[in-house]
Amino acid sequence: MPWIQIKLNATIENAETIGDMLMDEAGALSVTFLDAKDTPVFEPLPGETRLWGETDILALYDAETDMDAVLAILKASPLLANDFAYKVEQLEDKDWERAWMDNFKPMQFGQRLWVCPSWCDAPDPNAVNIMLDPGLAFGTGTHPTTALCLQWLDGQELTGKTVIDFGCGSGILSLAALLLGAEKVIGIDIDPQALQASKDNAERNGVADRLELYLPQDQPDNLKAEFVVANILAGPLRELSPVIKSLMMPNGKLAMSGVLDTQAESVADCYRDELTIDDIIVKEEWCRITGQKA
Repeated sequence: MPWIQIKLNATIENAETIGDMLMDEAGALSVTFLDAKDTPVFEPLPGETRLWGETDILALYDAETDMDAVLAILKASPLLANDFAYKVEQLEDKDWERAWMDNFKPMQFGQRLWVCPSWCDAPDPNAVNIMLDPGLAFGTGTHPTTALCLQWLDGQELTGKTVIDFGCGSGILSLAALLLGAEKVIGIDIDPQALQASKDNAERNGVADRLELYLPQDQPDNLKAEFVVANILAGPLRELSPVIKSLMMPNGKLAMSGVLDTQAESVADCYRDELTIDDIIVKEEWCRITGQKA
């Protein structure tokens, strides 16, 4: 089946709303967000959106779609300037799911940990292998922020400990913690699709009995853990810093990512009142901020 794609440029502030409009009002079959370097920042929608940096939006339509009508909806929206940049192009017919799967390969993080697509064999059967099918939720390990968090987890002594995965997405960090020896992981996410993806991946890896999953409004009171990991965004990490700090036990450790190097100090400053912050680690302009609670 042939397709038509429209590509729009958007800002951090309006990208999510424009994506919703494309799906709900302009009839897009799918919407994908790309960062400024044309690197996909999460798997195809619909679902939650986690945006980093200046954002391009790709909307996919059946080739029979009247694109003039779609453009009319966009041009009438106050979200977009009258001269907004866009490109409409015809796409070749292909197996989109298979093309995405072909680009997701087994990857090693740290000394012990591998992340493997569920449709591949593990390269090292004796390693700590996460068999992952992210579905509609963010998190495969291909983005530097996820890689930074996985490497940090690989270097921790998690045996018998509790870990909170704040913004768990596909569950990749939760699974890593459990397979690296954590006694229990509590995953929290605002998106029910993320919780479902985490549950499915936990079952696939045989650790579902040690993973608890909650929407924020449903989580138990007074949650505490020795380790907290939060791979979200700079804005929420700043705004939710009191919540995230409250999840940490005394002497607990925290790892955060989803932060550009230009944002790292402002995020770290929100935690220095209660944590000793380590040297900030940078990978491809993205950062990992870690620290320990007094």
